[in-house]
Formats: sequence, C-alpha cells, structure tokens
Amino acid sequence: MSKERGEARGRRGLGGRRLRALAVVVSAAGLTTGLLAAGTTGAGAASGSSVTIGISLSLSGDFSADGQAFQRGYELWASDVDAHGGLLGHQVKLDIVSDASSPQQVVTNYQKLISLDHDPLVFGPFSSLLTGPAAKVANRYGYAFVEGAGGAPSVFGLKLPNLFDVALPVEDALVPFAKWVASLPPSVRPKTAAYPTSNDPFTEPQLPVAQAILQKAGVKTVYFHVFPAEVTDYTPIADAVAASKADIVLLGSVDVPTVSAFMQAFEQQHYTPKAFIATAGPDQGASFTSVVGAGNANGMMVPNAWYPGYASASSQAMVREYVKRWGGTPSGVNADVAEAYSVGEVVAQAVKATGGFDNAKIIKYLHSGVTLQSVEGPVRFNSLGENLSAAAFVFQWQGKKFVQVLPVGAAGSVKVSYPKPAWTS
Repeated sequence: MSKERGEARGRRGLGGRRLRALAVVVSAAGLTTGLLAAGTTGAGAASGSSVTIGISLSLSGDFSADGQAFQRGYELWASDVDAHGGLLGHQVKLDIVSDASSPQQVVTNYQKLISLDHDPLVFGPFSSLLTGPAAKVANRYGYAFVEGAGGAPSVFGLKLPNLFDVALPVEDALVPFAKWVASLPPSVRPKTAAYPTSNDPFTEPQLPVAQAILQKAGVKTVYFHVFPAEVTDYTPIADAVAASKADIVLLGSVDVPTVSAFMQAFEQQHYTPKAFIATAGPDQGASFTSVVGAGNANGMMVPNAWYPGYASASSQAMVREYVKRWGGTPSGVNADVAEAYSVGEVVAQAVKATGGFDNAKIIKYLHSGVTLQSVEGPVRFNSLGENLSAAAFVFQWQGKKFVQVLPVGAAGSVKVSYPKPAWTS
C-alpha cells in the first residue's frame, strides 16, 4: 500500500500510494516509432523498433521521494523486459516527465505525452491526488491507465472505464491492524486511541474504517483530528496527541517528514504509545530509517501490500536486481518500487494477451476478470479497476529489519513487537 501506497506528499500505502491505440511508424532505418491512428495495434511494427511509454512522475515537490522511487521501479521493469526480448519484440523507451507534484501539471503532462508526443502507452503517476485528473485525460483519448499508487475511494468514484490500480484499495489498509488490536485479550488490549490525519484522499478514508472496528472492541477514541496537507509545523498537533495519552496512535501520514515530526514531538513529550502505526512513511526503507534513526524506527508499523521480504520468487529477484543496481540492503527497498514494477508487469501481460498495443483491446482484457501476476502478488480487477486479489498486510521495524507481522498466522508473519519500545535518543 506502496503502499498508495501514497497519495500525497511523498507516500501507498501503504502506500498507496496509476496505453492508447497505436500503430508503429517505422523510419527507413527501422528504429523509430510513432502513432498512426486510434484503434490500430502496432503489431506490424518492424522487429527491433522501440515502443515508447509516457509517464508523469513527481521528481520534485512534495511527492519527490516517492516519484523518484517510482522512476526506479519503472526503469527496473523496463530493463528486465528488454532483457527478455521487449514487448512483442520491441525494446521499451520510457518517456518520463516531471509534474512537480502538481495536479495541474500532471494534466498538462499527459495531454502532451498523448496528443503531441504520441506515446503509444502511458503508465500512471504517484498519488491519488494526481492519478484522478491524469486518468481523466487518458480516458478522453481512449488510453488504458494502469497505475500503482492511486487507490483512494475518490479515484475509483470517478468510475472511469480505463483506470486500473494494481495495489490494494487504500480504505482497507488498516483493517488487519484494527482486527489484531480487537483480538487482543482484554487485559492487554489498548483502552484508548488517537487518530490524527492529513486531509488527503489516501489517508482520510483509512482511519474511519479502523476506528469503527476498534470502537466496537471497546477502544475509546480520545483524539480525532484532520489537518490540512499544507501543514508545515506538526508540533501542536503531535503535542495534543501526546496530551491525550492515547494507548495507540493511528497516524494518517503521506510521507517520512510527517511521521518523523510526530515521532520527535512524542519523544520530547516523553510519550511512547503502546502501538504506533502510520499509513505511510515507515515503508520507505532507508529513506525512513536514515531520518528517524534505526533505534527510533524500532516498533513502528505501517500497512502495505508488499515488503522486501515478500515470499515470491519474482519479488525476490526484483529486490536482488534493485540492490545490485542501486546498492543498499533489501530492507531499504521502497514499496513504491514494487508498485511501479507491477504496473509494467500487468501491462506487459495485457499486451502479450491482446497481441498488440490497441488500448481498447487492453482495456477490455483487463476488465475480463483474468488473474494476472505481479511482484506484489495476484492482480484481478473489478468493474471500477480495483484489484480484488490484493492482500492487506502490516509491517513493522524490529531492530534493523522490516518484517511482516499481520495478519497473524499468514505466511511470512512474525510476532508483533508490542508494546512499542521506548524512543532511544
């Protein structure tokens, strides 16, 4: 969820956090491609020519950390698919432009990528905030719009026939955590909970769902506050949460800086909740631990549909390739990378199944109920483009390892570290 994983200021999320009719025009040298007419497939393109995929990403601005992680995921997928012969024999060229995390710029970018650059295919951006307006543009041109970080209800509420999200629908992200808390014996079950959240389409839908489960289990709400995404000083909000002395905190966050600010304020107030889960931020791997410190990261939780230790051969292969190419450790691989990589995988399977780059055929195929495979697991879309097969997990930093802890009993889950260890600095 990743996670939508994100959807504003740098997250799935958990995240989070995203093709057009084509025919390929081959130059005399047989090396260039272009758009012929809507509805054609491009199946007759000369072998060895390239196929261009247009993408708008937040390479600067509020979502830049996630946008850059998405870029790596897309680039990694393109390298892998090219190493295995490309798409229907065509090498992949990524046409990536920056939207500076702006909903207005993302619209301009996709209009240009489709109508002026004539890129045959497009992939989605990062965040629900940008996915909605971008998908509308693609829909007007008849392009399929597969994305990995735009799973907010507001996006699916557009009811666009061309929209497909490979990730977990965000409103279900916190359910495993809430159910786990509710299942604890009364003697150890938290009595109170605080719910601060950004007014973001990724974060807001998650908290009421979890709150309903927890309140039914007797966990009293002592703080619930929606703050503007434009907030620059989180200290007063975090101090209010600390003053509530809530046993557990569910933070609707979209990035590392938000989570870090709350953690610092809690530490200054000598307040350590028994459990602290943030909708995004802790899933950012090294980008998270390098800011908050490995000691303070210990015990932090986050929902998502993927993590670097996910028990899948294809996922593990992707993680190894990522570390080989960019360095670091497996635990430092951002969930956004897997979300972007999965977009490429799903589109590649649709292109192969339909025998070309006809977006109308791709859209029809993705709506056929077929189950596809990705590094995040199985993908099967409903009529709204939601991935019905996406699984919801919760992950936790335990020492220097990022591990799967929920659902209890699920393959790969280890015991939750509870209560959360005290701050270390």
